[in-house]
Amino acid sequence: MASENLQLGLDTFGDVNARPDGTLAPYDEVLRNVVAQGVLADQVGVDAFGIGEHHRDDFAVSAPDMVLATIAARTDRILLGSAVTVLSSDDPIRVYERFATLDGLSNGRAEVTLGRGSFTESFPLFGFDLADYETLFSEKLDLFAALRAEGPVSWSGSHRAPLVDAEVFPKTARGTLPVWVGVGGSPESVVRAARYGFPLMLAVIGGDPARFRPYVDLYRRSLSEFGMPALPIGVHAPGFVADTDEDAREQLFPHFKRSRDRVGRDRGWGPVSKEQYIADIEYGAMHVGAPETVAIKIATTMRTLDLDRFDLKYSYGTLPHEMSMRAIELFGTKVAPLVREILAG
Repeated sequence: MASENLQLGLDTFGDVNARPDGTLAPYDEVLRNVVAQGVLADQVGVDAFGIGEHHRDDFAVSAPDMVLATIAARTDRILLGSAVTVLSSDDPIRVYERFATLDGLSNGRAEVTLGRGSFTESFPLFGFDLADYETLFSEKLDLFAALRAEGPVSWSGSHRAPLVDAEVFPKTARGTLPVWVGVGGSPESVVRAARYGFPLMLAVIGGDPARFRPYVDLYRRSLSEFGMPALPIGVHAPGFVADTDEDAREQLFPHFKRSRDRVGRDRGWGPVSKEQYIADIEYGAMHVGAPETVAIKIATTMRTLDLDRFDLKYSYGTLPHEMSMRAIELFGTKVAPLVREILAG
């Protein structure tokens, strides 16, 4: 990992945020907030801005490419991508077309991260059977990989009609789209990403980031065995930046707890305690604190996992827009430069 080549990005899921009076913002306001956040990220020098896809009432973004296109029209340099696109319940051709369109609109700044997603609401919504969970992702990733050459594609599978010398439009100016595969910790998914020659984006959302080192080693070993060149490895991890460590912890906690407990009820988890939250900041995946604190932890994570990219998921639950904007400002102006300085040293 060379410090001059590393990328430091920000991710959001477009969580429905609270207004200053405590009420929840309507979806249209949240969408405009996300656009403002992406524009600010560009202005303060952040390398990449990713938006997740969800189909639940606690998130406003179900079509990340639409929001990214709006941000593209108001920015000049920042990379714009998904975090993640739920490929299993989408059509690979439509995904490629949408992001190729974004690539043209942004003058070559689009990228896409493909994954299964952490929720399953999209499956029944779009008429897919969860019993086909693994097959859907495997086949659709295979088709997407075939599309990247942007030439005639012949392909067949069990969940859609076959293609014979089909072409997809628009073509990109550079001849292909940059594509990451998001992986939550499955060795099979790591090997699959290597086989297709996709850069790896690890979702480190709980526990000590160091526990993902075996997946990094497996990916690099698999690339070598498949005869692939060295490819980037990134991490998507939660965090938050404020002016002091205490401010960051106290500002984020009520919104973190509200979101975590809601998901926990759906998945059979107990309520999260303040002690658990602090422990995950001190020893786990949460990168929360003042700029120096967050920079040191990001640099440690990047060194431990030998990463090329780190994306901080800066929004969480009902965290107010104003706090997110301040976190973005601090990340771009203070955290990112300090991470580069630490890693250069």
